[in-house]
Amino acid sequence: MKRDQILQRLKTDKPFDMIVIGGGATGCGIALDAASRGLDVALVEKNDLAEGTSGRSTKLLHGGVRYLEMAVKHLDRGQYHLVRDALKERAILLRLAPHLSHRLPLVTPLYKWIQIPYIFSGLKLYDILAGSKGIGTSRLLGRKKALDRFPMLHADGLKAGVLYYDGQFNDARMAVSIALTAAQHGAVVANHVGVTELIKEDGKIMGVLVEDLVKDVSWPVFSRCVVNATGPFADKLRLMDDSASRPMLKVSEGIHLVLDKRFAPPDTGLLIPKTEDGRVLFVLPWEGYALVGTTDEPAQISEHPCPPKDDISYLLRHLNRYFDLKVSETDIKATWSGLRPLVFDPKASDTARLTRDHIIEVSPSGLITIAGGKWTTYRRMAADVVNRAVSAFNLKSPRKCRTHGIPLAGAASWDPEGGRKLADSHGLDSRVAEHLNNAYGDRAHLLAQIIQDGHGKLLAEGHPYVEAEVIYAARHEFAVRAIDVLARRTALALLDTEAAKRAVPRVVELMADELKWDPVRRRTEETLAEERLSTAI
Repeated sequence: MKRDQILQRLKTDKPFDMIVIGGGATGCGIALDAASRGLDVALVEKNDLAEGTSGRSTKLLHGGVRYLEMAVKHLDRGQYHLVRDALKERAILLRLAPHLSHRLPLVTPLYKWIQIPYIFSGLKLYDILAGSKGIGTSRLLGRKKALDRFPMLHADGLKAGVLYYDGQFNDARMAVSIALTAAQHGAVVANHVGVTELIKEDGKIMGVLVEDLVKDVSWPVFSRCVVNATGPFADKLRLMDDSASRPMLKVSEGIHLVLDKRFAPPDTGLLIPKTEDGRVLFVLPWEGYALVGTTDEPAQISEHPCPPKDDISYLLRHLNRYFDLKVSETDIKATWSGLRPLVFDPKASDTARLTRDHIIEVSPSGLITIAGGKWTTYRRMAADVVNRAVSAFNLKSPRKCRTHGIPLAGAASWDPEGGRKLADSHGLDSRVAEHLNNAYGDRAHLLAQIIQDGHGKLLAEGHPYVEAEVIYAARHEFAVRAIDVLARRTALALLDTEAAKRAVPRVVELMADELKWDPVRRRTEETLAEERLSTAI
């Protein structure tokens, strides 16, 4: 459906059952859950889908090894249940989106004998909590096998390693797939549409005033309930509702570095269980590169936070401590920063100790706010919100939550061998075909058709992204701006900033032809993309 058609549906006089504000994992998940229950739902997002926190994660579907440690150390039942529930959700997501997610082995290196029983027993407990939903059994590795698994490790003093398993995924594409699936079930999904006002009558919220940020046009949208799923910005919307609202969130910042693939084997990740200040550090293979993250520092809320230089130095310092390969700033291909919305606890001494569990609040005027949580548990959070909305606003939902059994867009008939078959049937480069199969699932053949129409050229040398993806994103995946394609429909901007900069003119040209942009809009989009790539993605 074209953008004008989507916005026209948003201009209906008939009230929606639910309006969701926020197009991250949770907001898209709520839209899918509500729509699949038979509710009339609309989702609006000020920026792009997954442009904030949900597109800047560590790309892991996990229960949280750190949270399990805190649960045991502090006898924290909340953290314990969070890990247990997240491990169950991990298994569900691996099943619902197999094209976008997979199992990943990780090695934890141990340099002190005393660490071995502690770390090994902790990861065994991680397995036990997963129960029948486990995706692999942890085991102890001798020094040689640990180095075989992750040859880049610093060998001096290495005593052993522990191998365990978690899930890995493409976060931005997963969010887009959730939104597409919601749209298939009847939801109206509109990105680059902001909420400027909450419409009230007799002190109760009746809808929102929205603005199309592309054309600067505003109009009211009415609804029986409004959900605030804006992540780190939840308190800002709560203040719009009630200027006396007390904060419920603290925000921490986590940065990530992308290095050349030589810094990580293609099939194994690395977990450093405790850095100099007690944090967890990951080095992961991702999209043919090495992804390093993350930090955890108190932060100010910003739509596009810039990775602080001190945090970059922090990650490089620890890499050089654990790697035989020397790593410097010149090895960095890209950096990005994400904000974590953490449920506020005034007793917590630092953001690492704040809970990743979620809370749901219904204000006196009727604003439903979902705050906290993590990517892996987005589906459960969404179900909790819709259950609360149905109860609080007497919404007539003919069905209960069904999302545990709804494959996400691209998953229904995905074939793990589809890349090879696509290459054979359409004469595609094997790397491009494999990428298309994993990024688009059973819809990859639609991109192959666009390639056959003459759009098979690579967007950037050395990367599998092709021109057909730009056209497909604008035509079928809500892409409105060039940076939407460069940073989220593909991951080019997150992997190789300089390559993404070189691709900007061609991406703008392709989108302009598809979306009928005039020369002014072309120049605006090119400038915006270049500015974003030069500052903060």
